[in-house]
Amino acid sequence: MFEIDGSQKSGSGTILRLSAALAAASNEPLHIFNIRQNRPQRGLKPQHLEAVLTAAKLCNAEVKGATLGSKELWFKPREVKGGNFEAQIGTAGSIPMLLMAVLPICVFAKNTVRLRVTKGGTDVSHSPTINYLRNVFLLALKQMGLEAAITVQKYGYYPKGMGEVTMTVNPSDALQPIKLNNFGKLKRIKGVSVCTFLADRKVAERQTNAAHAYLHEKGYATDIQVVNDQSNPFQKGSSIALWAETDTGVTVGADAIGELKKTSEAVGRKAAEKLDAELSVKPTVDVHMSDMLIPYMALAEGPSSFLTRTISEHLETNIWLSEEMLKVRFNIKKVNNLFKIEKPS
Repeated sequence: MFEIDGSQKSGSGTILRLSAALAAASNEPLHIFNIRQNRPQRGLKPQHLEAVLTAAKLCNAEVKGATLGSKELWFKPREVKGGNFEAQIGTAGSIPMLLMAVLPICVFAKNTVRLRVTKGGTDVSHSPTINYLRNVFLLALKQMGLEAAITVQKYGYYPKGMGEVTMTVNPSDALQPIKLNNFGKLKRIKGVSVCTFLADRKVAERQTNAAHAYLHEKGYATDIQVVNDQSNPFQKGSSIALWAETDTGVTVGADAIGELKKTSEAVGRKAAEKLDAELSVKPTVDVHMSDMLIPYMALAEGPSSFLTRTISEHLETNIWLSEEMLKVRFNIKKVNNLFKIEKPS
């Protein structure tokens, strides 16, 4: 049985979500304690609870301690068969975070997995946007042999959420290692700027124009799709995701979310500034993708590596947890102004 102390490293919900996924992928029982110990409100919040319960559905797990506020959990997974599943967050809790929590489990399903998530947030703070997942994260996983797609039925924002998404994951024989050691030459910068029930204020267009203007000043051309969405009458909101593609298969991304008292121009510029910060040092994986790729590298047979511009707390946490549970090893070394993250075998 895996014994995981949730107060280690970041002490966040990341440890809970990833440990359940790795336990299911390993078909080994898990006992996790001190859940979210380093957060102001400790224990399971609604989005964490739903992530655990959804993970349990996918692998037919036996679970104890899965209640709101719980700081201790037992998770005993069984075979991952596949099929159709539903999850409901019920708040503006992050749908992308839930999808990331269960996607490593879907890798090992015998049949196609279709997961429909309702009443959550597609684009909320402290989480990647749904369009970042679709256009950056899933592209990297495709290079590792994982065929997955995300369809948005309803965009959802803070505070009401009410978003709806379907993720489809096809069976994979085995994850392939990924080697992203050369940024290469920039081919294009693309993006998606979305607003929901804010077309009258031209929010998506204003986000796009601001991002384009900033990146144009830096010498980049952009192709940003404008989406005036009307899928969710319960909650207005907006977001923008940008990504740069190179001739070596690298995709580096950035995003930003609309907020009260923040102009659309500020939102668009923020995403552009974040992307420019990445492009200025030419990493092969952006700062957010770096921690998200770790469990897949750990589960893949053979050496994997990438270059990133900083070592985040989430990256350190995911490396620690993957090493602890899967008995793999990662190396981190400085290469000029970047960090090389490598799993040697």
